[in-house]
Amino acid sequence: QNFGHFLRVRLFERVRPGVVHYLDGMAGDLDAECVRYSTLLETNPFDIACIGIGENGHIAFNDPPVADFDDPRLVKVVDLDLASRQQQVHDGCFENLESVPKKALTLTIPAIFSARYIYCMVPAPTKAEAVKKTLEGPIATACPATVLRRHENATLFLDKDSSKQLKI
Repeated sequence: QNFGHFLRVRLFERVRPGVVHYLDGMAGDLDAECVRYSTLLETNPFDIACIGIGENGHIAFNDPPVADFDDPRLVKVVDLDLASRQQQVHDGCFENLESVPKKALTLTIPAIFSARYIYCMVPAPTKAEAVKKTLEGPIATACPATVLRRHENATLFLDKDSSKQLKI
């Protein structure tokens, strides 16, 4: 289970966009997969990035405080912090913490920002604090999602639960 699977089942099988390229998190050589996908991004810029915000404010797997708003890479292998691993269990992607991989592939923040449009879907009450920090806190790597406020075409889709802490 991963966000790509979620998007495939819940969105792309229904909307049928022209071309969708997925990262292969099960690749035998993760570094080679990073190179493959980085090359793909360089030669085929994308129009839309569909992302989410994690319980700890991460976007993709750019976790605080190691997220880098100016990362020179487009795709990288990251160590998942405990909060991200626990979220994978909360989201039902894995049965227990021991089953969650300790490493993952992620698009970097500059790669995400290279998209013409960023659509960020954030459901669930467990994301309410991260949403509040994203929209009301200082732009900082302590909550990587705050950087979305710097993209001219980023749209945040919230539900009642994830928006419950906002001053609206």
